Amino acid sequence: MKLSEIAKIIGADFRGEDCEILSMNTLKDASNNELSFIANPKYVKDMADSKAAAIIVDERTKEYVPASAVALVVDDAYWQMATLSKYFAAPLEDKDAPEAVVGEGSVVHPKATVANGALIGKNTTIMAGAYIGSQAKIGDNTIIYPNVTIYRDCVVGNNCIIHAGAVIGSDGFGFASNKLGEHNKIYHNGNAVVEDDVEIGANTTIDRAVFGSTIIKKGARIDNLVQMGHNCVFGEGSVAVAQSGFAGSTVIGRNNVFGGQAATAGHLEIAPFNTFAARSGITKSIKESGKTFAGFPLIDHKRWLKIQGKIARLIK
Repeated sequence: MKLSEIAKIIGADFRGEDCEILSMNTLKDASNNELSFIANPKYVKDMADSKAAAIIVDERTKEYVPASAVALVVDDAYWQMATLSKYFAAPLEDKDAPEAVVGEGSVVHPKATVANGALIGKNTTIMAGAYIGSQAKIGDNTIIYPNVTIYRDCVVGNNCIIHAGAVIGSDGFGFASNKLGEHNKIYHNGNAVVEDDVEIGANTTIDRAVFGSTIIKKGARIDNLVQMGHNCVFGEGSVAVAQSGFAGSTVIGRNNVFGGQAATAGHLEIAPFNTFAARSGITKSIKESGKTFAGFPLIDHKRWLKIQGKIARLIK
């Protein structure tokens, strides 16, 4: 879209040279033909080095827009980012794309659906009721069980197992809200990437990224009924037991173990090689490794056991 057209849609004054905008992205990752935004002043530090062609800002942050970018000043930058996300969303299916390519030795059940533009590797099995979206890529020697849904543009690697009912690449739970309590959907225009040798349990959901990718790293093991939020990175060899949940943009190091119903808040960083007992509530980043944690709020597991013992003695 032309930048002048974008400005008109969101009600911003446009001053400067018009140009073609290809997509939207974060301040850090945007290129000189992309649009970005800032909704929280704490990210002002990222603006100086941003290569974005234009940045949606409000009155608080407009002065920090670098000379290389056009400032699109609005009352609510987050709301207008959500508005524009729809315009840059890909079509649900690419009907004009070439037919799907299925590799040698692969078996696609007649009741499975593989959309145009999809690519299936060698010796892979796609069972009944599965749906593989446009431009999705499935590697070699992978098993896709019945009724798995893999949305468009998502990637599943080699030697993976995805159990029945799992959903890879649905939109994350993202929306902007205004003072009237109205909600404006954020279209998630990134994707989800499942690397090699990953097993994903039944009815687990892995949301696609707003921008970029949600990533499940090589060798991870994810149980049934797990929720992985948008833009998460789930570390190599890490394990998530049933009903655990990970809020958006949490980055988990390698070989972490999360017990049943353990959960993280969003935008956290979890150091490698830790264990979190069932129902652990992780609200802050974990910088140590080799620890075992429990409880909510989260504390060292041994300390949690001592506290539970004292509570038990109090009520005798």
